[in-house]
Amino acid sequence: MRKVASASFIGTAIEFYDYYIYGTAAALVLNEAFFPSLSPLAGTLASLATFAIGFIARPFGAILFGHFGDRVGRKAVLVVSLLLMGLSTAVIGLLPDFSTIGVAAPILLVLLRILQGIGLGGEWGGAALLATEYAPRERRGLFASAPQLGSPVGYFVATAVFWALSTWLPADAFQSWGWRVPFLLSFVLVVVGLRIRLQIAETPAFAAFTAKTEAAKLPIAQVVRRNPKELLLGAGAIVVVYVMFYTAATYCLTYTTKTLGIPRPTMLALTLVAVVVLGVSTYLVARLSDRLGRRKLVIAGAAFGVVWGFLLFPLLDTRNYFLIAVALSGALLCMGIVYGPMGAYLPELFATDVRYSGAGVAYNLGGVLGGGVAPLLVAQISESAGTTGAGWFMSGMALLSLLCVLALPETRDRDLTKV
Repeated sequence: MRKVASASFIGTAIEFYDYYIYGTAAALVLNEAFFPSLSPLAGTLASLATFAIGFIARPFGAILFGHFGDRVGRKAVLVVSLLLMGLSTAVIGLLPDFSTIGVAAPILLVLLRILQGIGLGGEWGGAALLATEYAPRERRGLFASAPQLGSPVGYFVATAVFWALSTWLPADAFQSWGWRVPFLLSFVLVVVGLRIRLQIAETPAFAAFTAKTEAAKLPIAQVVRRNPKELLLGAGAIVVVYVMFYTAATYCLTYTTKTLGIPRPTMLALTLVAVVVLGVSTYLVARLSDRLGRRKLVIAGAAFGVVWGFLLFPLLDTRNYFLIAVALSGALLCMGIVYGPMGAYLPELFATDVRYSGAGVAYNLGGVLGGGVAPLLVAQISESAGTTGAGWFMSGMALLSLLCVLALPETRDRDLTKV
């Protein structure tokens, strides 16, 4: 079980590292490297739009990889998703900028971002199933925290690398070539992740299922027919995770450095503090969900998000470093409370024959609204109505998640071997 948890964790950490370095680069440098002819605001919005495109691609990746994951098996699909995600990320580090190849640069950037999204769309569902389908029922929440911890660890490493580069390199060196280094590191990380994942056997639940039952010919169609409620409500339930994380980690990085004038290394360091809060809360709440159940903890996290949405920007606007750390930590604490149990909660909503497709599509549909659209909307709302309007938006998204979870059942005691 330790080997399974390690494979689930390390592969997910690598893929989220790949995904998050793009988000950080989009907030800091991609606007100038790939959209230099636009105004600063328009360039930032264009850069964040390429970030959003990856989220739009993720449900398609979940459908594609979920199809083969439910028909062929979890392990093989996870190897392919890791390769696709890792290589498309590394190639971004080699991509010439606008000054070198003109309009072809942003076009190629968008294409690589789409491949990133497809790869990550297939990653989370398989990694979560790898952990939950191996784990004993009474410890599923604990072991399902392995892929969930991949997110904060991947983001911590991504932020730490950017912090080190922006601290040690002169500003012009960071702008011209330093930002490429985190992308190129993906070549090394892919080799590490593949070596670990290739050592894992198929999950017991899927192996037992295929031994006695024929796989669904079109799993996503079965999900839509049998589980439309779980699919849509599951997607809505996780929206608050994406809204809190990508607003705090992407838009707030742009807002504090470019609007409030806080130095880039300082903001990256403060973000690292918040990511530690995210990692600790994710693990502790996931473990607690084996005793208290998934649903009530997710409800508590979403309710906390309704409150924190109103507090985030007033705390940032103080320009006090301690209060900024509190603001970011509160947003990521909200995420951790919801995100921790979700590693087991979403897979438990679906039967074995459609679990990869159902959990993966629900997870990534929530990402389109909460992660892809949220930073863009927050940026535009802040520009037109001020940060108070942005806070209302965040709280509204948290309320949406709260209402969705209230309509879902508790799943802690479900048997994952049943179809």
